[in-house]
Amino acid sequence: MQNELKGKVIVITGASCGIGKTIAITLAKNGAKVVLGARRTKELEQIVEKIRNEEGEAIFLKTDVKNKTDLIKLVNTAIEIHGKLDVIVNNAGICQLSRIDDLDTEGWEEMIDINLKGVLYGMAATIPFFKKQQSGHIINIISTAGIQLRPMLGVYAGTKNAVRTISEVFRQESDGTIRITGISPGFVKTNFAQNIKNKQMKIAISNNMDQFGIDPEAIANAIMYAISQPKDVEIGDIVIRPSVQN
Repeated sequence: MQNELKGKVIVITGASCGIGKTIAITLAKNGAKVVLGARRTKELEQIVEKIRNEEGEAIFLKTDVKNKTDLIKLVNTAIEIHGKLDVIVNNAGICQLSRIDDLDTEGWEEMIDINLKGVLYGMAATIPFFKKQQSGHIINIISTAGIQLRPMLGVYAGTKNAVRTISEVFRQESDGTIRITGISPGFVKTNFAQNIKNKQMKIAISNNMDQFGIDPEAIANAIMYAISQPKDVEIGDIVIRPSVQN
């Protein structure tokens, strides 16, 4: 897959840790020019330094996906520096788990702003350029939480299923010049649970990740597979999870 990725310019949101960090390092190792966005600049600096030390190409820009202007700046930076943009990976996401009747409206708004609106803002920042360029690939990181519904996951799964619906409708609306892929990870060994406010769920999610979570590189490999297909082939949905996950 290295030859197919070599020279491709790829924007990645939520790139400072977890799945996003691994995606960035793996794609750069395989020849892509990665443009990283996240709120934590110290972590982004370290990732870019690691990639460059391994002879890869990477830059970063502080990016809050809740702010559509930040995403426009991130995309424009990629285009200004590299003269093109091939792929955007809308990876930034957050999870707050609670019963719906707990009425965690603050958590709801945060998930809607990042998981849903952040993806839409990423798509809005890239689609005009992709149309002008007559090519491009949108990759939305979704979740298996939207496939197998469970208590405490209602609003989180709702935001992810909204992205699933938007991705499929865009696929139908597109004339094929812009490809779109949804990737739904299951339990992955990351620090994803650290921002969960519900202590009981935080412990449970962390334990599951430790016991049978898969390496985040599996998600990066799935992205490389989707990107590396011929232009007339579109990978619509990939579900990737531990073989023992229910």
